[in-house]
Amino acid sequence: MTVLNQSYYCGVSSSQIIYETIGCYLERICEQYPENEALVVRHQGIRWTYREFQIEIDRLSSGLLAIGIEAGDRVGIWGPNSSEWVLVQYATAQIGAIMVCINPAYRLHELEYVLNKVECRAIITAESFKTSQYLDMLVELAPELARCRPGELKSRKLPQLETVIRMGEEATPGMFNFAAVCKMGGEAEYQRLDELDGELNPDDPINIQFTSGTTGSPKGATLSHCNILNNGYLTGEGMQLTHHDKLCIPVPLYHCFGMVLGNLACVVHGATAVYPDAGFDPLTTLQAVEEEKCTALHGVPTMFIGELDHPRFGEFDLSSLRTGVMAGAPCPVEVMKRVIDEMNMKHILIGYGQTEVSPINHLTLPEDSLEKRTETVGRAVPWVEIKLIDDDNQVVQVGEKGEICTRGYSVMRGYWNDDERTRETIDIAGWLHSGDLGVMDTEGYVSVVGRIKDMIIRGGENIYPREVEDFLYTHPDIAEAQVFGIPDDRMGEEVCVWVQLHPGESMSEEELRGFCNDKIAHFKIPRHIWFVEEFPMTVTGKIQKFVMRAKTLSELSLS
Repeated sequence: MTVLNQSYYCGVSSSQIIYETIGCYLERICEQYPENEALVVRHQGIRWTYREFQIEIDRLSSGLLAIGIEAGDRVGIWGPNSSEWVLVQYATAQIGAIMVCINPAYRLHELEYVLNKVECRAIITAESFKTSQYLDMLVELAPELARCRPGELKSRKLPQLETVIRMGEEATPGMFNFAAVCKMGGEAEYQRLDELDGELNPDDPINIQFTSGTTGSPKGATLSHCNILNNGYLTGEGMQLTHHDKLCIPVPLYHCFGMVLGNLACVVHGATAVYPDAGFDPLTTLQAVEEEKCTALHGVPTMFIGELDHPRFGEFDLSSLRTGVMAGAPCPVEVMKRVIDEMNMKHILIGYGQTEVSPINHLTLPEDSLEKRTETVGRAVPWVEIKLIDDDNQVVQVGEKGEICTRGYSVMRGYWNDDERTRETIDIAGWLHSGDLGVMDTEGYVSVVGRIKDMIIRGGENIYPREVEDFLYTHPDIAEAQVFGIPDDRMGEEVCVWVQLHPGESMSEEELRGFCNDKIAHFKIPRHIWFVEEFPMTVTGKIQKFVMRAKTLSELSLS
């Protein structure tokens, strides 16, 4: 056992980094396990073997080439979990286009920003999901769709967007249908697919994940084939996945959790990815685990809580389960123990990281003690360096608190079209600064103890106060808004806002929430709203959010 003095650890491995494109790796897996089930999408009635999966991917890839999508083009994907979503992930990688993950909960303001930020040339969208009417929102942003031919959009608000591809059977003016695109590829496009195998590079950008920023609008973390293929591989290795395993994936695909730790972890091991529903539902998840005899299950802590607390939980046979990953938010120790004991997940792992590192940089392992798996986030994954530093950028001693920094293959290429914020995050030595505070022990295990940046994690969703504040400032009656998180037993944290109105104006909580509805994602809408005359400040005029948080918690406990 290595005993550390400084808070530095490098993950070790007996194997080498996978240095190839996702398309090439997938092709080899499909040849190796042609009759093994690759994808089960229960709410769509889809069951594809790896042979069938490759055929469907090639159909979409050739169709995208036929309508003019080329390597390097940004292609947005907007909608809940579906077979189409999965096909877009692999088809764009196969032709070298860059898939842009758009949060299904986004509304007009956020959608317009992300499409323009990365200059999406195309977007592939679901028709609707829950209260989100995707097609209606697109038409509202780009009314020119009603008068243009598919693939020839010229929009004032979305100047780079040319092509909209809609899922579903109905026809919409100005849009291609997904199924129709899958039939457009011909001999020339299939020949081009073969040529691209030798032209694409493992270091090419392949995915943009939007992550909220402390200084306002979301940032587009740009990830390569090498970034996410290896992260999926290592996560699968940690779970000891083989082609005999079935992984139940109720987490959303638009996050790295779903598309990397779920989809890619399965593909690189020839395992089966099982999607129980379009969105998370504890009942359909439990049903999928039992009926598909899943051996692994992913989720954020709130998902596991929802499953454990479901009134029908005791009806389900979960004996097939053994592993999975719990990540996305801090896991309460008691929840971890219940998952191990009541869900038979003896080898469940805790993962920690961030989108900018593809996303896992720490992982517990099955052989780790219960103490390590409940009180730490594990050690650095193979091929990744971790150090904890103080305010002077010096590595702290073991047992001392410091900012968690990562260097290695998994670090993103940068934020798309944002060199300044990239330089703020990745230093000249290649270390990515997380803003999270941790403590490392003598064996390299890290406990996350806090955050430098004032991020709120609500049910696994990262929310940065400044982003919500900037939106609230667009209301003409609001003079000042200060957003922060407060603890919540179920969601981990909830959004709270203190609002100061302009003199003479009035507003109710319901009116403020109504202003937010359909303009920002539902999880960003403040649950707790306080209207105040002034904010607590330092003598230099800096607002003291910690005072506001303490007062809010005190008042809530009294009420």
